[in-house]
Amino acid sequence: MFSTAYRILNDYENARDALQDAFIQVFRDIGQFRGRSTLGAWIKTIVVRSAWHKLRREKRLELEMLNGSYEEVLVQIPEYLNSEYLEKAILSLPDGCRTVFLLVEVEGYSHAETAKMLNVTTGTSKSQLFHARQLLKQRLVLKIDQK
Repeated sequence: MFSTAYRILNDYENARDALQDAFIQVFRDIGQFRGRSTLGAWIKTIVVRSAWHKLRREKRLELEMLNGSYEEVLVQIPEYLNSEYLEKAILSLPDGCRTVFLLVEVEGYSHAETAKMLNVTTGTSKSQLFHARQLLKQRLVLKIDQK
């Protein structure tokens, strides 16, 4: 659960906070668990939503502090392509793309499940995944071209 929150937030302390918030909600709302899915899947959905909400709040504050200016930070490319580089490339994706990519490609959720968790449309989920793949492809091609 922590790794999911961490991958969405890309920050250790924020992931801990989101996980704590999620488990407070789990304990508060355990009576609402209806058994339509496994308990683990229900908890993971709450963790994903908690991390997503925290990410949106943090970004809103960050954008207010920057008065709307936003700079994309690119990851330094290591000497050779490896799993560490791939992880960094994924973590460097814009928030929406990264979250959808992790939920669909890493966690195995469908677009419908992802859209429901994030409170977006299925089309938005598909679009974010498309952009995530394009950005990763560009970054990986850049790495290969630099060899």
